Amino acid sequence: MPRRTRLVSLVAALLLAGGCGGSPTSSPPVVPQPAPASPAGPASSGGAASALAPEAMSGIDVVFLSTMVGHSERTLRIVALARDRLRDDTLRTLAAAIEATEADELSAMRGWLPTTGPGASAGVHRHDGHGDDAALERLRTAPAADVDRVLRDVLADHQRAAADLARAQVGVGRNEQVRDLARRIEQSRTAEVDLLGGTP
Repeated sequence: MPRRTRLVSLVAALLLAGGCGGSPTSSPPVVPQPAPASPAGPASSGGAASALAPEAMSGIDVVFLSTMVGHSERTLRIVALARDRLRDDTLRTLAAAIEATEADELSAMRGWLPTTGPGASAGVHRHDGHGDDAALERLRTAPAADVDRVLRDVLADHQRAAADLARAQVGVGRNEQVRDLARRIEQSRTAEVDLLGGTP
């Protein structure tokens, strides 16, 4: 079974387990609403400025958010490794849009994660394995002529995994704002995979 498939299966199982037994967290913080994720350009600054108080989050929502935090951190690492070496202007624009969008989402998701009460331990858990380290090394050592192609391959696989995880959350999540974020992540990452030339 491919590494991405194993990761998605594991997290989907965690989401389902959280949905069965996770109790809502108490007094969730007031946090900014993530801006709509769009592969066409950077997230608008207005989207992250409004503060909204979501309903109490269950363990299933906390697991998804903490997983996506790790996944977006990995996305930013992938883009940072290649952005100054890209030759294709269209790919450079797409990479910049992905970086801006996920940095905005990352800030919002970190604010949503509870720091006290039930579910806090899931919120601070570090989810390792978001992508294959060998893929990062492949991108890091790619010859100049191959950087564009390697980034397309690595990033398409990574964003496809994000879409799969978000799709699982839409199906089993409890908090409607978190589910709305998951819907937008699924849509944007699927569109990005298409723009990168991968198979959704």
